[in-house]
Amino acid sequence: MTRFRRTATAAAALAFTAAATAVLGFAGPASAHVTVNPKEATQGGYARVAFRVPNESDSASTVKLEVVLPENAPVGSVSTMPVPGWTVATEKRKVDPPIEVHGSQLTEAVSKITWTASGDAGVKPGQFQEFPVSLGPLPQVDSMVFKTLQTYSDGNISRWIDEPAPGAEEPEHPAPVLTLAAAAAPAGSATPTAAVASPDDDDDDDGNGLAVGLGVAGLVAGLAGLALGGLAFARTRREPAAKA
Repeated sequence: MTRFRRTATAAAALAFTAAATAVLGFAGPASAHVTVNPKEATQGGYARVAFRVPNESDSASTVKLEVVLPENAPVGSVSTMPVPGWTVATEKRKVDPPIEVHGSQLTEAVSKITWTASGDAGVKPGQFQEFPVSLGPLPQVDSMVFKTLQTYSDGNISRWIDEPAPGAEEPEHPAPVLTLAAAAAPAGSATPTAAVASPDDDDDDDGNGLAVGLGVAGLVAGLAGLALGGLAFARTRREPAAKA
């Protein structure tokens, strides 16, 4: 009887655990994926980005990384930074129409970058590696999607090629995405506008002109009165002298 109770209790515990996993989503940690950092840059400018590659395997090392540049957003200048223990190679493709870079028309653009580990330089379990790249001028698009293949020493390949969909959840194997913002307008580029006098301003000007006119008229009247008073005073002084 006791043994039956123990078996029933264990079965109930397993059932509860399975139910909690299904309801709460405790199916294990989400897998890390290749990303581009920083995640944002400016259209028309140059950016230094790094492809960050974590190793998800418990027993194999990452020995190769292939990054495909988007065909709809070609970049005229692509340069890589040396990564110790890794070799790098680039592939190019024809571009039509050509890309203008510093006044020159370029008919080719880098289409793919491949890093390969030498010797024991692969990214080992529990580690990550960054692969820096300089890009520019960045195209006039909202984002650049870099489909990426991550190869392990045991032959397995992680394909980070799923493009994001607006408003949807992150795909299972998302590709690295670089968001591009429009360049800010240069300072002083706005066309200055002439000030337009409002009707109230005209009224104020008319009122000020009227006040000035009245003041001048009053001053003239005062001077005239002063002159008349002086003539009258002089006449009064002359009259007694004549009678004597």
